[in-house]
Amino acid sequence: MISENAVRERHKILAEEINDHRYRYYVLDTPVISDGEFDRLMRELEAFEEKYPDLRTPDSPTQQVAGNYMTD
Repeated sequence: MISENAVRERHKILAEEINDHRYRYYVLDTPVISDGEFDRLMRELEAFEEKYPDLRTPDSPTQQVAGNYMTD
């Protein structure tokens, strides 16, 4: 069984990675992963948040509209 700390750490890493890829795609126009790989990361994050709902926050990538990237 995975520990709560490990779950939170993996969730944090996934969210940061997804946000970085969104920035590269929407702002820099220089994606470094395929759409399929991005979708796999999102599905993994969604699965974590489904299993551990307390991880789902308003700033989670799963709660944001794709394509609306704020650069401020």
